[in-house]
Amino acid sequence: MPRADGHGTAAAIRAYSFKAWENADMLITDSIYTANMNPQQRAWFYAEYEQARKDEAIGVLLALFLGCFGLHHFYLRRNGLGVLYLLFFWTGITTILGFIECFFMPGRVREYNAIQATYIASHILDSAAVYSTAASRCSVCGIATEPGAVFCAHCGSSLAPRATA
Repeated sequence: MPRADGHGTAAAIRAYSFKAWENADMLITDSIYTANMNPQQRAWFYAEYEQARKDEAIGVLLALFLGCFGLHHFYLRRNGLGVLYLLFFWTGITTILGFIECFFMPGRVREYNAIQATYIASHILDSAAVYSTAASRCSVCGIATEPGAVFCAHCGSSLAPRATA
């Protein structure tokens, strides 16, 4: 039964579905790129990915309105093509090419984002291998602890500092 303030079951479902729609691209990358990551690595991945990802709508708009100057290529870090467009913008050919390329930009942006996500995930997982080799166990309860932890997450006892070689 819906409540008087409008926050009943239907409102909760709408809010949840809106949140799921907002984060649809993150849900896709979650299962592929962060499957072998712990929560800290996953948070690190999302922070780095949000900095590196590009927006499809911006790519389309750049190609449509400023494609004659090659700004859509600079946006995706394809600097060689961007410079080529800048050299020949006075001919008008790049204007036509920019209009045509605005239809291909969503796929190019998705490809760029996938490459960035793969790169970020590989570096996070590679750096995890360096830290995971030094894992230790709590002397009181015997549970494995996170590298660099000062207290055991299970029993709360203080961990002895590890000597570095």
